[in-house]
Amino acid sequence: MKSGKVVAGAEEAIAGVQDGMTFCFGGFGLCGIPENSIAALRNSGVKNLTCVSNNAGVDGFGLGLLLERGQIRKMVSSYVGENELFERLYLEGKLEVEFTPQGTLAEKLRAGGAGIPAFFTPTGVGTKVAEGKEVREFSGRKYVLENSIRADYAFVKAWKGDKFGNLVFRKTSRNFNPVAAMSGKVTVVEVEHLVEIGEIEPDQVHLPGVFVQRIFQGRDYEKRIENLTVSP
Repeated sequence: MKSGKVVAGAEEAIAGVQDGMTFCFGGFGLCGIPENSIAALRNSGVKNLTCVSNNAGVDGFGLGLLLERGQIRKMVSSYVGENELFERLYLEGKLEVEFTPQGTLAEKLRAGGAGIPAFFTPTGVGTKVAEGKEVREFSGRKYVLENSIRADYAFVKAWKGDKFGNLVFRKTSRNFNPVAAMSGKVTVVEVEHLVEIGEIEPDQVHLPGVFVQRIFQGRDYEKRIENLTVSP
């Protein structure tokens, strides 16, 4: 069985990206980020982007590569504490930031992929997160209305995928990657192991290929971590 979803590499996978689009990225910190796709986007020169990601990488790696080139106009994130360039750009008024509670961000992406336009959550009620948003009371508790997210492109990384796009994530990389994949109108997946359709047991699939439009075999992964902590 053949699938038209397989592409040769990251450069082909990002075909169609344009200035001003909204991109969503999987990963948590530097774990499970789509390294190849980010590098291809940097090299493409696409700019004025709105990027949705749990965090913004670090200086010189991850989404930090796009920040260095001035390609990101706005970040929608829940944590950005490891990126000095991000801080400087924000304080200088060169980068717009929409901070979103981590669980709310995950649900925004999942809901977008499930066709749910908005939802109510108690998280953020009474804080800056709720400013300008509708607040309702249910069963004596207040909830804030949050809009879901549908990105023009979603870029994710999986440990293994078949040629239809059925995916398996390994350990901590099974974080924002599944919900990020759901949120994309076009979802691009890079995998460490690309296998034939049928080689992944159905019960082992973490995300079905219906959410995936393009998939390719990744290469040269650095798999960095933000801080290395060891015993004395």
